[in-house]
Amino acid sequence: MNSETERIDKFLWAVRLYKTRSKASEACKSKHVLINEMPVKSSRTIKEGDTFKIRFNPIYREFQVIKVLKNRVGAKLVENYITEITAKIEQEKLEISTQSVQLKREKGTGRPTKKDRRDLSDFFE
Repeated sequence: MNSETERIDKFLWAVRLYKTRSKASEACKSKHVLINEMPVKSSRTIKEGDTFKIRFNPIYREFQVIKVLKNRVGAKLVENYITEITAKIEQEKLEISTQSVQLKREKGTGRPTKKDRRDLSDFFE
């Protein structure tokens, strides 16, 4: 494989969007990674200039590839390889949903009950 393309699962791991390569591969299998609005397999290659979306509940975050890399880099260097181009409205949705979940449950009340989990899943769907 030449230096201009790389597997999507390896790239997602290298730019620290997933902790392990197997988690990045699993996200591809479960159709959480999209390129051109189509779910991709973990073996799909990515090149400079490509845009991709990743499902982070309840939104899709969108990124553009600046430069392809093979090895994992430090967190401070990630901005040299990808830029986030997610719309502001989507980011606000994520903040609102995070705050609403925090407001719903009292801190220290333990795990949610089965009814609480159903209510939460109904709220997000």
